Parts: sequence; structure tokens; C-alpha cells
Amino acid sequence: MKKSKANIYDFPTYYDLVFGSDTAAELRFLVACFERFVDGRVRRVFEPACGTGRLMYRLARSHGLEVGGIDLNAKAVEYCNERLARLELKGRAQVGDMSDFAVKRPYDAAFNTINSFRHLPTEQAAVGHLESMAGAVRPGGIYALGLHLTPTRGETTDEESWSARRGQLAINTYMWPIEKNPRKRLERFGIRFDVYKPTESLRIEDVLELRSYTYRQFEKLVEAVSSWELVEVYDFGYDVDQPIRLGPTTEDVVAILKRR
Repeated sequence: MKKSKANIYDFPTYYDLVFGSDTAAELRFLVACFERFVDGRVRRVFEPACGTGRLMYRLARSHGLEVGGIDLNAKAVEYCNERLARLELKGRAQVGDMSDFAVKRPYDAAFNTINSFRHLPTEQAAVGHLESMAGAVRPGGIYALGLHLTPTRGETTDEESWSARRGQLAINTYMWPIEKNPRKRLERFGIRFDVYKPTESLRIEDVLELRSYTYRQFEKLVEAVSSWELVEVYDFGYDVDQPIRLGPTTEDVVAILKRR
């Protein structure tokens, strides 16, 4: 097996497959949230840190929505836009920094479901993101923001492994903690893709650096940006009829923020 130390985001085909296992549930959940929480009709949706656009293109194809997004990784943005163009779907992604950006016209709703928000390394960057998102979403719209919180009571989920397959491409993924520093609010995780194709196999290893949030720290962040109201919270079961309450044992959340 070939081995490579590389940025996992530089392999959009693999990334799209690895993180696509919950796509159907995420889509149902997002559409249900649009219907329940957004004032007025949803025609246009936006995804910061959109990556390959795995949710964007499905929302465009299945629900006729115009989509937009930004991501720092040019290879992922290119992959996203090529797929949108190939399927003749409306909307495109752009290379951009999710802590400081502007859109030409506000969207009706936005989403970021798989922890990408925690790549923002500082409180200033996180506040900048929510302020930029307030400019990207119209009043009465929502932002569905998914992330892992750090429980202050009970045990945390430290290691994860899962497999994904599409045709003759199979990938086993493993994530493990390297460092957790609550004082600096820094968590470093190793991540490995073991990629299997008919003619070769490849191991890709990377390190993810994420900012940590307890439920109190997350609530304080949202309160710091007056444009947003936290209207509901869910877990990664993605059941719009089963909201949860933030607390010391809360770990996986999707916060529904409504634009004031």
C-alpha cells in the first residue's frame, strides 16, 4: 500500500465518499428545517465550507434550489462546480474564507453540517464567520450549524472508524485524538483514509486542528452576534420532531440559528 502525508481536502472524490454516509438523512432534515423555521419560501441556499458540494448539488437537483457556497480549498471548489455544471444546476461555489466574506445577494437559508466550523482557530474568526453569515442570510432565514461539543460531564467519543464504498472504490476511515488542550481550546485529530481500487491501494494521513466548544462557550458565541437567535437544537439523529436541550453532556449538535 502506498502511503502519503497529505491534505485530505485535496482528494475531493475520496472526501465526497467518506463523508457521504449521512447524506440522505441530512437532506431530509434540512428540507424539513427550511419548511418549519424559515419565514417565507426557500429558493436559494448557501453552504460555507462547502467542500465538494455533496449536499448543494442534491438540494439543487432534487428540490430545484439555487445554491451557493465558499471553501478555501480550490480543488474541492473546482470539483463542486464541475458537478453542478455537468448536471446543469443553478449556482456555483467560490474560493473564500468563511470568517470574512460577502455575497452579492442574501440567501433564504444556509447550512454547515459536519464540523467544518471548528476549523476556525480563534474566537475572532468564529465571530467573523457568524457576522459574515448574517450578511449572507436574509432576515427570517436560518443557518443550520452542526458541530461536536466538548461535554463537561461524562465521557467523550474520542475515536471513530467507518467504511464507504462506491462501485469499485472502497475507503476505510479512522480518526483518533492526538492532543486535547482545553485551556487553548485546541484539539488535534489524526485522520487516515485507506483507499482500495482494483489496481492499487493508497493510505492518506492528515492532521485536523479544531477549536473546542463546551455548550456554554457555544451559547456565549451565538449571543455575541445579535443578528442571530438560537431557536432550536438537534442531535445527529436528524429528526426535526426530536429537539434536544444543550447541557453538560451534550456532544453532537445541529443548532438552528434564525436571522433577526
